[in-house]
Amino acid sequence: MNTSAKDEIKGTVHEVKGKVKETAGKVTNNPNLRAEGNTEKNTGKVEKRVDRSNKYSRSDLAASARSGFERSR
Repeated sequence: MNTSAKDEIKGTVHEVKGKVKETAGKVTNNPNLRAEGNTEKNTGKVEKRVDRSNKYSRSDLAASARSGFERSR
């Protein structure tokens, strides 16, 4: 499994754990648990977006390198 897939999975895990904690905080009327869950959920969303951004950057860099190589021929 490549690094980007692992990073996306980590982000998804954090997002799901955060949703569970947030819901548990709502059910038990625990504002600290609810806030902790919200933070973890948002952290997971950010991790996934950063991973996607890195994927696009790598593909753009590769395409740019290929076009530069073709022009130099």
